[in-house]
Amino acid sequence: ISYQVCNGLVQTTGWPAVVACVGNWFGKGKRGLIMGIWNSHTSVGNILGSLIAGAWVSSAWGLSFVVPGIIITTVGIICFFFLVEYPEDVDCSPPQHHVMTTSEKDPEAVTSNEGPLSLSGQSSVDHSNSPKEPAEEPEAISFLGALRIPGVVEFSLCLLFAKLVSYTFLYWLPLYIVNVAHFGAKEAGDLSTLFDVGGILGGIFAGLISDYTGGRATTCCVMLVVAAPMLFLYNHVGQNGIGTSIAMLIICGALVNGPYALITTAVSADLGTHESLKGNAKALSTVTAIIDGTGSVGAALGPLLAGLISPTGWNNVFYMLIAADVLACLLLARVVVKEARGWCGPMARQRGYVVT
Repeated sequence: ISYQVCNGLVQTTGWPAVVACVGNWFGKGKRGLIMGIWNSHTSVGNILGSLIAGAWVSSAWGLSFVVPGIIITTVGIICFFFLVEYPEDVDCSPPQHHVMTTSEKDPEAVTSNEGPLSLSGQSSVDHSNSPKEPAEEPEAISFLGALRIPGVVEFSLCLLFAKLVSYTFLYWLPLYIVNVAHFGAKEAGDLSTLFDVGGILGGIFAGLISDYTGGRATTCCVMLVVAAPMLFLYNHVGQNGIGTSIAMLIICGALVNGPYALITTAVSADLGTHESLKGNAKALSTVTAIIDGTGSVGAALGPLLAGLISPTGWNNVFYMLIAADVLACLLLARVVVKEARGWCGPMARQRGYVVT
């Protein structure tokens, strides 16, 4: 148990850092699509892990731990020497995480208190004669300060239940396929990778739709609503033939992992660069850590509950997953309503109505 705890402790330090690095490079405009594509690496890792474990599960199971360890060590060394954390380190312009209200009205006429701003956010007024004061380095945000950012608590709790469903599939799907479809261990491991194939598609699709609509929470909520009946169908008809099983696994993977991927990447980056922070960039890692850390509680709880419930029947396991899916959706209700009001406001003003 102590080794597993240490393993989890070390692994969780990586995600906030990598999301912060990617968030430093890309602004909000296409963040969902870019991070959806980038986030596919998690599903690729799950697929490779399942294939590696399946290759030696019956012959030399120790290699299922040694080979991934060698791979992650090699990649860690490469990142240590070649990862560029900030665009400014290679003379690139940093992204605009926020646009002022005036720029929303007229993007080419952004103004500040000192004078008009160019698209890069720099004032066009010559300040060569004005006294220059040393810019103060902003302090990193506190834990409680990060919790006060609107949406952090809701998305954190939503991720708890979304990750509960995802990780239950990750750990228990091969055994479910063996028991219900009566495949061998290797075949079940190979077939279970299709869930992560669907996760790749779902993450990209969720990011693309959320960029287009501007509604991260609404995108997650819609996918979670559709995921609940799909989980029910997979349990009842998903094993009626190899073709049906493949299709249902891909669909379920897309609907379950799509919101999970969106929350842990684009949503975390959005909240970590929220306008309430007033430009303080030292919050992205903290916000990401809170959201992903809360989700990790679900990742631990889901497989545990599945182990306790599975002796009573697999139907009960799926009912538990569907209940978690519904709870994840309900926790986003307030944010979804807020996004809907944001959409209705401009539409009402165009029609001459007064929006309160």
